[in-house]
Amino acid sequence: MTNGDTAMHRFDSDRRKTLARLAAIGAAALAADAARAQVAPVAADSRARIVIVGAGAAGLASASHLRRRLPQASITLIDARRDHYYQPGFTLVGAGIKPAHYVISTTREYIPQGVDWIEEAAAEIDPEARHLVTSSGRKVGYDFLIVACGLELNYGAIEGMDTAWIGRDGVGSVYQGPQAAAATWQAMSAFAERGGVGLFGRPHTDMKCAGAPLKYTFITDDRLRRAGSRSKAELHYLAPQKALFSVPIVSEKVRMLFQDRGIRTHYEHQLVSLDLGRRLATYRSPAGTTELQYDFIHVVPPMRAPEVVRYSPLPWQDGPFARESWMEVDRETLRHKRYANVFGVGDIAGVPKGKTAASVKWQVPVAMDHLVGDITGKPSAEKYNGYTSCPLITRLGRAMLIEFDYQDNLYQSFPGFIAPLEELWVSWVMKTMALKPTYLSMLRGRT
Repeated sequence: MTNGDTAMHRFDSDRRKTLARLAAIGAAALAADAARAQVAPVAADSRARIVIVGAGAAGLASASHLRRRLPQASITLIDARRDHYYQPGFTLVGAGIKPAHYVISTTREYIPQGVDWIEEAAAEIDPEARHLVTSSGRKVGYDFLIVACGLELNYGAIEGMDTAWIGRDGVGSVYQGPQAAAATWQAMSAFAERGGVGLFGRPHTDMKCAGAPLKYTFITDDRLRRAGSRSKAELHYLAPQKALFSVPIVSEKVRMLFQDRGIRTHYEHQLVSLDLGRRLATYRSPAGTTELQYDFIHVVPPMRAPEVVRYSPLPWQDGPFARESWMEVDRETLRHKRYANVFGVGDIAGVPKGKTAASVKWQVPVAMDHLVGDITGKPSAEKYNGYTSCPLITRLGRAMLIEFDYQDNLYQSFPGFIAPLEELWVSWVMKTMALKPTYLSMLRGRT
């Protein structure tokens, strides 16, 4: 056996051991979650009317938790969407790692037995009268309301942007949906073959999965290198904020990686308009406006609360979450600050962290425990600490598993095995293979 054969054999052996260890840790974590999930139904014969607005990750997970714990309650889910999207996979589709169908399933398959589904959008919420109105004009009353309607992608805030151009003439945007993510991959891979100027960034608003724009920049850089075109490309990352990530130590790590890989960083630059025909992007900064030509641009739109919340009494009235009309909830309980029988979970919640699927996994059990406590007369002491997770891909085959809370403390779910600021193959495996089964288990209330 040659030295090369020996090294390859050792690599394969180490990889098998790593996978086995990851599988064991994952199985143990899932078993622990499943054990915690076996909460006995409440003793009270409660027939409370509970309405959930939104059938995304937060809404479906809430329905599953409540159906198990409140077997006599009337639980109604309101959402017109028949397809369910595994949104953490959009970046993988946009990177050419997964096909579009990888992220698509149906809403129906995750709705627990005994939960009613009104296949309409919620149009109005009246928390004073304790009812809402659907898009067809149907009035639905409730005793408790859970708002899990996600957020709205506000492409219209970028002058000249047209989502029909995604995948054409160097325009990409993985956020718009599975087909847009696949089209983005086609546009990005064409750019990776020939090089040119690539523009990346994030919006000035709060957003879902704030690490995704960084991931896509790293992935494009790696695709260029694999195609032998990196020397022909110029990559720019333009951040409207004064940092690359909300957690300072993570922001500094990304800055260093960008510097090492020749990705030019610009702070306090907000994308305000596009001339799609001329491939020209305009940014606003404290120094004025800057126009940049591009061969490829990854557009991440501003994000805000959907109309059903935006035009209701539920948003914050002032403070940092008022501008995009995020829902006014207590950051630890997810209970509305003015309407005690209303909870907001998932992207819609106006809290400092938490617009990720991993956050939903932690938010929902806390909020539902408080709701059940209201019904049983046994107040809950559970608190959501802002836990958020971001498996940050830094190149194909490597990622950093970033976990943090409201205080920007870094978490380690796998201490001694996965260091949060190291580019590891095992973190890549978690992102591309292990997280989706955990996500689907969460929808069914098992984690």
